[in-house]
This record gives sequence, C-alpha cells and structure tokens, in this order.
Amino acid sequence: MNSNDRREQILKNLIESNKPIKGTELAIKYNVTRQIIVKDVAILRAKGNKIIATPDGYIIGREENRVKEIIAVVHDDSRLAEELNIIIKYGGIVEDVIVEHPLYGEIKGMLMIKNLNELDKFLVKYRSNEAKLLSLLTDGIHIHTISTDTKENMSNILKELKMNGFIIE
Repeated sequence: MNSNDRREQILKNLIESNKPIKGTELAIKYNVTRQIIVKDVAILRAKGNKIIATPDGYIIGREENRVKEIIAVVHDDSRLAEELNIIIKYGGIVEDVIVEHPLYGEIKGMLMIKNLNELDKFLVKYRSNEAKLLSLLTDGIHIHTISTDTKENMSNILKELKMNGFIIE
C-alpha cells in the first residue's frame, strides 16, 4: 500500500470510528512506525481534515450544531474532578485546556472529556503518571473550550461553575 492509499484508509478509519484510535494501533494495522502515522495525520490535517489528537488517540472533529463557550477558570489540583464533573453532568464536553505561559505563549492540551468514564480514565492517568496540570504553570488560571447540545445545558454549567467559585470574572 502506498502512502496516499494508507492516508485515505486512516481517514476512513477515523470517520467510521465511534472512539479514538491510538497512533500505535494504526501503525500496527498498516505495518509502519508510529512516527509515520504522526506524519500521515499531519498531512491529512494540512489538507483540511479536522483530526484531533486526544490522550486516548485520534478522532475526527465533527462540526455539529453545538453551543460553545470559552471560559476562564481558576482552581488548584484538589478541585480538578469537581470542576470537570460539573461540566459533564449537564452533557458538556471539555474540549481542551489552555494556559497563557509567560515564555511560550499559549499552550493547549486537547481533552475531549464528555462522560464519567472518560473523566475517570483521565483522572487515573493524571494520578498514576504523577503528571502536573498545565494550570499549575499559571497559578491555577486556565481556559477551557466547552460545548453542549443546548443553550440551557450551557447556562446550567456556567451557573454552577460560577456558584462554586471556578469562573474568573
């Protein structure tokens, strides 16, 4: 299989999948290195395909009629689960986390957390890797892009985040 055919197949796999696909899975499937898959994904993105790299693998960004908000929040790591739970409780998707670093500028991590199972996996990964949150670079201040299926759900999320002292005003 040549590289163009492989890229077409990778795109087809991502479009048809209901869940993220890890680069290593694609590498095994197409008998290439993971670095080749990373290059293929970069080329597919350059051609205008909305492929998102999440901690669980690659997904296709689906442009749905979702309500989106970019919110500035602040908390320490002890309140991470509480903040994310509020968002997913109302059907929200935590698409990303962004911090403004004084040296590097904007640093963005894709999350795509949309349910309790994904939140639990994220928290286990965070704790088991002894990783540091991006927000620790900025005294707990960070930005999330969140999306919901209705304005009412978004309103409920914002109201509860504000009530619990997460939203920066």
